[in-house]
Parts: sequence; structure tokens; C-alpha cells
Amino acid sequence: MTERTSHVWSPFTQMKAALPVQQVRAGRGAVLELEDGRQILDCISSWWVTLHGHGQPEIAAAVAAQAKELEQVIAAGFTHRPAEELAWRLVDALPAPLEWVFYSDDGSTAVEVALKLAYQFWRNQGERDRTR
Repeated sequence: MTERTSHVWSPFTQMKAALPVQQVRAGRGAVLELEDGRQILDCISSWWVTLHGHGQPEIAAAVAAQAKELEQVIAAGFTHRPAEELAWRLVDALPAPLEWVFYSDDGSTAVEVALKLAYQFWRNQGERDRTR
């Protein structure tokens, strides 16, 4: 067994067969710079999170400015100006009668909520057996 270099458990990894993790120092665009100086391409945008690349000054500035005001607030009974502004823009682009926006923090939660909304819609229509 090799000496442990990290206490981070990588997703989808069987720890007995795990290879040493790569330590990343920085990212610019689609390039990741490792601690040892090597550069590698981040061809999956760090699991589709950094679609515009790493270290984008305009995005970093916008995130920093928002974080100085409000990083996050629970959506249960609360909202905030940026969420409202985007919701109005989205609703303006949608056909009637679509007039509500539901924010989700990731794709799997978005799909789960969409399925639950569809299920509840048919229950509200009196069609309790309609699930497809």
C-alpha cells in the first residue's frame, strides 16, 4: 500500500484501487495547472461546472460583488433582487400561461422537482392514476 497523500475520497472510486489524486494549483480557461507544474486540459469543465473556463475575471468580479451583498439565502419564503430580476426576464421570454420560475441548485434536483410537479399536476386534475 502506498503512503496516503490525501484524505479526500474521490467520487466513484474504490479506495483499495485508487490512484493518487492530482493536486491542482490553478486554472485558466480550459487548462488546469498541477502543483508539480504540469498543465492538463479540463475537457469536462470540472464536471460541467466551469463552462466558461477557470479564472474568468468578469465572472470572478461578479461573484465577489454579489458575495459582498448576499452569498445565498434559503428560497423557502425568501427571495432577493437578482433572483427576481432573472425570473422576470425568463417569464417575459416564455409563452403564456407560464409565469413561475423554480430555481434549482443542480440538474438532478431540477429533474426530481419537475417529475414531482408533473405528478402533482395530474393529481390536481383528478387523474390520480396518470403517472406517465
